[in-house]
Amino acid sequence: MEKYDELLVSLRRVIRAIDLYSKKLSKETGLTSPQLIVLQEIAAQDGIMVKQVAENINLSSATVTSILDRLETKNLVSRLRSSVDKRKVGIHLTEQGKLVLAEAPKPLQEHFIHRFEKLEEWEQTQLVATMQRIAKMMDADEIDAAPMLEVGMLQTTPPSKSGG
Repeated sequence: MEKYDELLVSLRRVIRAIDLYSKKLSKETGLTSPQLIVLQEIAAQDGIMVKQVAENINLSSATVTSILDRLETKNLVSRLRSSVDKRKVGIHLTEQGKLVLAEAPKPLQEHFIHRFEKLEEWEQTQLVATMQRIAKMMDADEIDAAPMLEVGMLQTTPPSKSGG
């Protein structure tokens, strides 16, 4: 097997692992990983603003707003305008949002991060550099991406149970 074939197989395995986890998360909670990460950010800082969430998870404010729209539709978050500064809108978990978050599995990247942090510093640096080069080789180095492992980022409904 050629070296590039070995690399492509490994990349495909990573993509497949992410896809399987994403489907499991969606089936169990009705959430995508980005939605779960946004819920965690709000739980960590009640009343946080969209811009802060976006900066914390490395996504655009527009993407976070889209995720919040879906979470609000599911009655998991609420947005409240500040009585002090009407320009500011804080985001809060609803009781249902707190319950869903408490019962949700840990995001896939937490398992990865735990293992990554056990590596030597030079190994971590080498892996980061290698993945950055791979992203560049795939013309993916400028794509808006958060530090989370997820496929089908803005999926709004769980996959159909019939037919596959």
